Amino acid sequence: MTKRLVVGRALRSSEMGQTLLPKRVALPIFASDPLSSVAYATQEILLVLTLGGMAYVHLTPWIAAAVVALMTVVVLSYQQVVRAYPSGGGSYEVVSANLGENAGLVVGAALLVDYVMTVAVSVASGVDNIISAVPQLHTQRVPMALGFVALLAVVNLRGVRESGRAFAAPTYLFVSGVLIMVATGLFRYLAGDAPVAESASYGIRPQEGDAQLAGVALVLLVLRAFSNGCTALTGVEAISNGVPAFRKPKSHNAAITLAAMGLIAITMFVGVTTLAIVAKVHIADDACRLTGLGQDCSAYQQRTAIAQIAAAVFGGERSVGFYYIQAATALVLVLAANTAFNGFPLLSSVLAQRRYLPRQLHSRGDRLAFSNGIVALAVTAGLLLWGFEASVTALIHLYILGVFASFTLSQTGMVRHWNQALSTVSGPALRRRHRVARTINAVGAVFTGLVLVVVLFTKFLDGAWLAVLAAGVLWLLMRAIRMRYDRTAAELTSTDPHTDLTSPSRVLAIVLVSNVHKPTLRALAYARASKPDRLEALTVAVDHDETHALEDQWQRLGIDVPLKVLDSPYREVTRPVVEYVRSLSRESTRDMVGVYIPEYVVGRWWENLLHNQSALRIKARLRFAPGVMVISVPWQLVSSARADHHGARAPGSVRRGEPPS
Repeated sequence: MTKRLVVGRALRSSEMGQTLLPKRVALPIFASDPLSSVAYATQEILLVLTLGGMAYVHLTPWIAAAVVALMTVVVLSYQQVVRAYPSGGGSYEVVSANLGENAGLVVGAALLVDYVMTVAVSVASGVDNIISAVPQLHTQRVPMALGFVALLAVVNLRGVRESGRAFAAPTYLFVSGVLIMVATGLFRYLAGDAPVAESASYGIRPQEGDAQLAGVALVLLVLRAFSNGCTALTGVEAISNGVPAFRKPKSHNAAITLAAMGLIAITMFVGVTTLAIVAKVHIADDACRLTGLGQDCSAYQQRTAIAQIAAAVFGGERSVGFYYIQAATALVLVLAANTAFNGFPLLSSVLAQRRYLPRQLHSRGDRLAFSNGIVALAVTAGLLLWGFEASVTALIHLYILGVFASFTLSQTGMVRHWNQALSTVSGPALRRRHRVARTINAVGAVFTGLVLVVVLFTKFLDGAWLAVLAAGVLWLLMRAIRMRYDRTAAELTSTDPHTDLTSPSRVLAIVLVSNVHKPTLRALAYARASKPDRLEALTVAVDHDETHALEDQWQRLGIDVPLKVLDSPYREVTRPVVEYVRSLSRESTRDMVGVYIPEYVVGRWWENLLHNQSALRIKARLRFAPGVMVISVPWQLVSSARADHHGARAPGSVRRGEPPS
């Protein structure tokens, strides 16, 4: 009942078509991450440039222009991917098909790590914006973050379409709010009433060692700011992973959604960056580097860049527009993690199907979502948020490395794909289209490769090495899982079915007996019905008086099955049974021994502590004995009938006061 209340009714496999997404719903599901990243991408650029004080802030528009150019190239490149590989593997599919399975696994491992980081960074950033509006919530940062992750997991467990409906409105409210803010701010600027940020009057002291940089040091600072700004590109590849979730024509609809996402994201990023420059937003990694505060710096809580812009544009921190932008930003940043909640399960499902991850990750849940992948992502991201105290500053250095490794390898793979396609086509128009596509992907590979080097170089010692290590460990783990599955498959493959189908020379049936009652008699009847070559009952003499009483009762009832008694001087039950059964299986390798064990079926968890303990130990040991089959013969007690889902009476149960049948 609780599961149905939280997740909803189970869907039939035939209802899969009803879960396919129109473009207007697919956009907030798969593109909420790149759309929401405009809330912090500009801020990340400013945070790096202000390490040198105010001297390098004038470089912001040039860095933003480079980010926009890169995003344009990446969006165009992934449009080629969704058209050429509509199966949903995305970058992993492209790289595996063109550069080999090992390279594909590098992409798979990098993306899985990056999806986890997307959830952690998006939720932490959303919590930051909530705290910007309500500073008193600062001490509840981690519980709030964990609560949001749990909420996202529950909504996604209800299915892709339901999560899309739940998240579409907040995403569109954020987009419309930011566009209105940008339009209003630019109109005020053109009208001569430029908005002014609350931090415009503050100066920023350079961090020690970062003042008056020149030459290589200045280049490194700019590259680091550029790499931070590239967080605006995270999640772009999610649409290529989710092509199967689109309505037909799938590739066409996915490509249009990509284009819409790129256009909206670029417009918002350019607008927010322009307003940050116009309003003179000043923000530092440490509030104590701000000059002109006139108060204890440790008590000053800096607002996020987008919060300062909203306050400046709409007339202060108590304006309706400010609270609208803060609420929409916080909500969409939390919901941006939904991109990962769709990408991670889809990718892990593809990897599991190819036996690189546990098969359970390929199974769909009641609502036709990949439930195990959703739960795995939520747990991993929750642990990361807890370990890093939901700090964006601490988590951001682990971010975007994986996605640019994916970008670079997938675009390189697409270049090879078009080379192979050009070697087989002859039409001039088609060859021209292939050459244009190859050029786009080649430019994308070069650009994203350079960014990957920059990101790795500038962020490695700041914490990116953890992401590299995690991806490397995951790559090794996936290889080990595949090897295990391959060894198991080879071991289980029949090379001679006729020999494997040969009947055993003899079947020996043994029924374990502790007392002469209905469960024992049912087990004897079932064993006899299988018509074994030899049937015997087996008991262990732990207490000699009880054993003699059992033998007398056996003879008095005239049971025509021989009862064998095993002596147990040390009062053990499991070892004598296992040793006896093993001795029978060793008599002939072509013999089969079937051990029938009566067991009680109970309805309350604590009743398991009172029953079946010896049976469980014996079964666990006998499973390792070759040539031995263990057969459980259940007997349902009255409590099992009460626990039955439909309230039906369990077969074989006897109600109190009722004569046995």
